[in-house]
Amino acid sequence: MGVNYGVVADNLPDTSSVVRLLKDNGITMVVVMMPNEKVADAARDPSIAGDWVWNQVAVYLPATQINGVAVGNEVFDMRPDLTWVLVQAMKNVHAALKNLGLADSVKVTTPIAFSAVDVSFPPSDGRFRPDIAWSVMKPMLDFLDQTGSSLSMNFYPFFAFNDPANQINRDYAVGNPNNPGVQDPMTGLMYSSLLDAQRDATYYAMAKLGFSGSSKNSLGLPRGVPVKQSVPESGWPSRGQVKKGGRLGTRVGSDGGAATVANAQAYINNLINRVLSGNTGTPLHPDADMDVYIFALFNENKKGSGPDDIEQNFGLFYPNMTKVYEFDFHGGGASWCVANAAVGDQRLQAALDFACGNGADCSAIQPGATCFEPNTKLAHASFAVNSYYQNKGRAPGTCDFDGAAFVTFQEPDEICDPNASWCVANAAVGDQRLQTALDWACGHGADCGPIQPGAKCFDPNTKVAHASYAFNSYYQRNRRAPGTCDFAGTASVVFQAPKIGNCVLPWKSRRQETTPISDGSYAAL
Repeated sequence: MGVNYGVVADNLPDTSSVVRLLKDNGITMVVVMMPNEKVADAARDPSIAGDWVWNQVAVYLPATQINGVAVGNEVFDMRPDLTWVLVQAMKNVHAALKNLGLADSVKVTTPIAFSAVDVSFPPSDGRFRPDIAWSVMKPMLDFLDQTGSSLSMNFYPFFAFNDPANQINRDYAVGNPNNPGVQDPMTGLMYSSLLDAQRDATYYAMAKLGFSGSSKNSLGLPRGVPVKQSVPESGWPSRGQVKKGGRLGTRVGSDGGAATVANAQAYINNLINRVLSGNTGTPLHPDADMDVYIFALFNENKKGSGPDDIEQNFGLFYPNMTKVYEFDFHGGGASWCVANAAVGDQRLQAALDFACGNGADCSAIQPGATCFEPNTKLAHASFAVNSYYQNKGRAPGTCDFDGAAFVTFQEPDEICDPNASWCVANAAVGDQRLQTALDWACGHGADCGPIQPGAKCFDPNTKVAHASYAFNSYYQRNRRAPGTCDFAGTASVVFQAPKIGNCVLPWKSRRQETTPISDGSYAAL
């Protein structure tokens, strides 16, 4: 979870003040965008891409934690003349990172405006614009898949809500709970937020190019996500109207009060709460992750066509650093300390040794212990520095380790829980009761994709094996809360990791791999 730090203004505070502002408000990830004009040169000449990577990425590592390079921004809309060279530019930047040994930790992507999805409702009809679908998006998705990167889509539900022709419910648009929702008539999937409908429309568009999941859900729809989505921009303006020449180019906004402080506050806080709680899935992909960067840090007075243009009013803060409205990035006060992969094994070992020698409980990462696997410096260091940080009461300065660690306010997947528990099925109750409970779990939030035919946990093809996977998924997704592993007496909690055939039951509701970072995440080309 982070923000876009835009600087199209003449009244913003100095950089050091901004860094303090970010830290004080629990904002640990930042995107700093640069012009699209560099894309053509990066595509034309690999050496130019290499020089840029060295000067804008490599020289700042590992002191600054960078995990991604954004090649351009909304190129299809802002610089359509660069459309056909964009993927080559991305490949050249990746090659430059690979030459420096950085390609595993620094991923390459490009932020794409949602207008690239030509049809977005119902979500199952989602498809990319015909002029870019096979010629640009297909090779881009191939590249992202091969390099382990994500498809970066900018989602702004505000624009759909602002169009009177759409007649969209306000609570649905801003993601308020208990709204009526919208059902996809083709799939029967129910959507409780416009953002999720847009995300799934993009997943369906990807599927139409051959990038569907490897498994199916109970409706026969693709469940796995071979290329994950990230959200480099999403926001809601607090005042103003959409003007000609604005973000969508030609739409003139209504006077229906879509851009208000109340709407912006509701949308942003709902978004923050979802990400920090880990409840980031969609109806199509319940276990999908969602890395989000809110647009924007400040109101920027040189954007758009005047103070009543929404383009000047997306900020969380006014230029004087007071909040436009209340929000909280701290996730209810919880925080964790995570090791920084970019510093290398030698510095990770030093941090690990210090933590274990100065109060961290490192017994769980000893050989044969609960959290020894995965046996990597990064995993062990994350466990140790977090133990030290928690034992010191999360006091300021207790998660630094000479730059080898950082604080995150979103529960990290990479830190093992030595007190983990699992929910498994009781074979003695019989197949009929197991099937009833299995159906209930799969219909109430469990991710049952991995137990579909051909998926990784389909075998052994038994009721007790499938029910155990479904029960445990439901239990972990509900944070192992009391009462979430009963299923009318068909399940029980165990404290030893169960293995069913070749399938290991996860010990928590695992999101797609992602590493939150601090003081910088995307270098932008």
